Amino acid sequence: MKARDAMHTRQDTRPELALDVRLMNITSALMFTGVGVLCVVMSLWWMVRHPLFDITGISVHGDIHHNNEVTLRANVVPRLNGSFFTVDLASARAAFENVPWVRQAMVQREFPDRLRVDIEEHEPVAYWGAEADSRLLNKQGEVFSANFGELDNENLPHLSGPDSESAKVWQMYLSLGPVFSHMELKINGLELTGRGSWRAQFKNGAHIELGRGNQEEVMARVNRLTQTLAQVSQRYGRPTQALESADLRHVNGYALRLRGVSTLDTTATR
Repeated sequence: MKARDAMHTRQDTRPELALDVRLMNITSALMFTGVGVLCVVMSLWWMVRHPLFDITGISVHGDIHHNNEVTLRANVVPRLNGSFFTVDLASARAAFENVPWVRQAMVQREFPDRLRVDIEEHEPVAYWGAEADSRLLNKQGEVFSANFGELDNENLPHLSGPDSESAKVWQMYLSLGPVFSHMELKINGLELTGRGSWRAQFKNGAHIELGRGNQEEVMARVNRLTQTLAQVSQRYGRPTQALESADLRHVNGYALRLRGVSTLDTTATR
C-alpha cells in the first residue's frame, strides 16, 4: 500500500509543460503540415504543367459519314487549351458540335495524354425552309445547316414552317405519308404557315389545303377525304391519282379538283 501511494504521489506532482513549450509544439506541427500540403500542391502543379500530360492525340468513334478523324481534329485542336488535367471538356464538346454534320459529341479523357470523342452525326430526312436556305431536318426533327452536295440521298421531301415548330412538322409528315400512300399519292412537300394552316404538295403536282389544327384535327379531315375520294373519282371516271387539288377547310365537305373535272363534294360530314 505504501509503494502504490508513493507512486501516485510522484505522478500527481509531475510538473506540467510550460505554455510556451506547448505553443512551440503546436507551431511545429502546423509548420510540418503546411510543408506537406505545399509539397502536394507543388507536385500536382508539376504534373499539370509537365509536357508529359499535354494532349497529344484524339481518337474519334461513332458512325461518321460526312467527316473523318483528320478533318475533325483539324477543326477542333486549335480551339483546345490546357493539358490532360485542365482541358475543358465542355468547351471541347462544343467545338466538335460546331463542325458541320455533327449532332452530338461526348468527350472523355484517356490517361495520360489523349481524348476520346464519340460522334453522332445528323441523319437528314428532309430539306427545311426556303429553297435558298442550305438547311436540313434530321430524324429528331431538328434543323441544321449543311452542304446539299454532301447528301447521300437528294430525293428528300421539302418541309417548312417556323423553326420552333420543326419537330411538329416532321411528326405531321410521318402521320400523313402512310395515309396518302394508300391512294398512291406521295407527299414531297409540307408547309405550316405563319397562321398555323397546313398545306401539302405531292409528286404528281397536286396540292391540298389541310386547314388549321393539331395532328388529330388534321387527320380527321384527311380521313374524310381518303374515305370518299375513290368514290368521287370513279363517279367522274377518274383514278385517285388524277387529284389536282383539294381544300379541306370547308365545314361540311371539301372542295375537289380532278384533272378535267371540278366539283364540291358534300356527301361527307363531320
